[in-house]
Amino acid sequence: MTTAHTGSGYLLALGEGRATWFLGTLMTVKAGGEQTAGSFTLLEWTAPPGFAPPPHVHHAEDEAFYILEGSMTVTCGDHSWQAGPGSFVFLPRGQVHGFTVTGTKPIRGLQLTVPGGFERFMDEVGEPARAPTLPPQGAPDIERLLAAAAKHRIDILGPSPSE
Repeated sequence: MTTAHTGSGYLLALGEGRATWFLGTLMTVKAGGEQTAGSFTLLEWTAPPGFAPPPHVHHAEDEAFYILEGSMTVTCGDHSWQAGPGSFVFLPRGQVHGFTVTGTKPIRGLQLTVPGGFERFMDEVGEPARAPTLPPQGAPDIERLLAAAAKHRIDILGPSPSE
C-alpha cells in the first residue's frame, strides 16, 4: 500500500490496514490523513460489549459511524439513539457525545472523521495491535489519554459511563 497521497489510489483487502489497540478496542486504519491529503480518516473498528468511551467533544473534526454488526446507544447533545446493523450516526464537532456498546456481542463498524488525522490521536493513546483481535482487558492510562486529547483538541468530560 502507498503510505502517502499520490492521487493514484490504492486497495486494501479484507483484514488489511494498520491495526491499533485503542482504549480496549481494535481500530484498523483503512485510510488516514496521510493517504487522503488530510481529507478524512476511515477506520474499521471493533469494541466489546459494554464498552463506553467517556463523554467527550471533538473541536477539530466531525465523526460518523456506520454499524456493520452489533448495537450501541449513542448520545449527542440532548439526543439519544439506538444504532444497529445498517445504522449511520453523524456526530458534529463541538457537540458532547458518547456511546455504549449494547447486547452480548462485540460491535463492528466503520468510523469516518473529517478532516483526517484522528489516527494520530489513536497512535498516541494506543499501541500497535499484536493480533487482529480485541486487546486484553485493562485500565487505560488516563494521564496519557488526557494529554493526547488536549493536544488533538478533544475535551474529555468525565469518566466512562461503564466506570
